[in-house]
Amino acid sequence: MTSSVRFFGIQAILVSAALSMTASLAVAGDVTLNKNMIIEKLKGEPVTRSLSADPKRQEETTFINSLRNRTTRSLSMDERNQLESLTLSKPQIDMEIKFDYNSASISHSSMPAVQQLGEALSDPKLQGSTFVVSGHTDGVGGETFNQDLSERRADTIKRYLVDNYHIASGDLLTVGYGKTHLKDPDHPDAAVNRRVQVVNTETQNTASK
Repeated sequence: MTSSVRFFGIQAILVSAALSMTASLAVAGDVTLNKNMIIEKLKGEPVTRSLSADPKRQEETTFINSLRNRTTRSLSMDERNQLESLTLSKPQIDMEIKFDYNSASISHSSMPAVQQLGEALSDPKLQGSTFVVSGHTDGVGGETFNQDLSERRADTIKRYLVDNYHIASGDLLTVGYGKTHLKDPDHPDAAVNRRVQVVNTETQNTASK
């Protein structure tokens, strides 16, 4: 009798532990980026006098300023490549904002992520910084079509942020990379490839202040 009770007691403990582990894994696998997480990812270095006087920083600032208020499709391939090189070491976050297939329309499931992005970029901790919003497509279809689609996706995000969170247009640089930077190259048609990446250029837009 005692051994039977002990046996069922151990079984109950094991089941409880298994359920607890399952719940913990479910929570860990379902982390949604919120405003504070985005801010932490995108926070840049404080701009000191020595940093602002750095020749490389000045060159970057000149280039960034030349792109302000430019239309996405007006960027040449050389400018896109230069912008990509400049942002590689900058604070960035891949929001994985999903779009409808062959469309620049934000998918319903990704609207909360876009809203959290808007809350973060309009926060005083990030306000005044210049961000690159880059659009990406999946690997299905031709290069020209996907390049145009990625540019429209970047424009869609910028327009939403400007219209709904009153972020200065000059603080958001948009660029499209088509299907050249697949998130999941082993599955080129996967939805995760249809996304937007946001990078803090660590350049202040003095005109927006």
